[in-house]
Amino acid sequence: MLVEIWSDVVCPWCYIGKRRFEQALQAFPHADEVEVIYRSFELDPTAPAEAEETVLEALGRKYGGGPTAGRRMVEQVAQVAAQVGLRFDFADAPHTSTVDAHRLLHLALAEGGPQLQARLNEALLQSYFGRAQSMADHQALARAAASVGLEGERVLEVLRGAAYADAVQADLDQARAFGISGVPFFVVDRKYAVSGAQPTDVFNSLLDQAWSDEHPRLQVMADGTVCGPDGSPIPAAG
Repeated sequence: MLVEIWSDVVCPWCYIGKRRFEQALQAFPHADEVEVIYRSFELDPTAPAEAEETVLEALGRKYGGGPTAGRRMVEQVAQVAAQVGLRFDFADAPHTSTVDAHRLLHLALAEGGPQLQARLNEALLQSYFGRAQSMADHQALARAAASVGLEGERVLEVLRGAAYADAVQADLDQARAFGISGVPFFVVDRKYAVSGAQPTDVFNSLLDQAWSDEHPRLQVMADGTVCGPDGSPIPAAG
């Protein structure tokens, strides 16, 4: 069963939704048969590579109220994050592009599969939300990549060029085709979707429904006497 998660590494609800989904997956009896892949989404495609403002200033500008209102929004989401064991401290994080971070996530997927990609995604989220590091800073990105075992020279080679930009764009194009306008967005086997950082029980239902759809149980229309393993007749139930 394939779960694709469209998300951005500077999206607080993506991190919260990730934790809630992981809780559901941990309780799912067929978790070892689930493959999770992270797909690219840019919350702000116009964000610069070089920081011009903090996240507080960007939020205050976008929604009104200035940095004071921005801080209030950050504090509110941090309270929700704490409920799933996350400590947010990103008020002073720079507001920058996330394209290079997404390119590294595709590098990790190509070189180490979904598990390595998942570890890098977690490392990038921790870097941004836990340490307020820029997701456009190549040194910060390289440290996160090194922490999960990606080869340093290969990481720098990707960051200096445009490798995997086409893969990022393909994810963005697919998001547009699906009508995705916000993240996180969870898609199972390209049949079922859940939008937003839903409660864990919603993800439980999503996984159960998708699994049942792929592994339907037979509906016995009539029940009669049959032979058991030793040849003895077994009467019909009821």
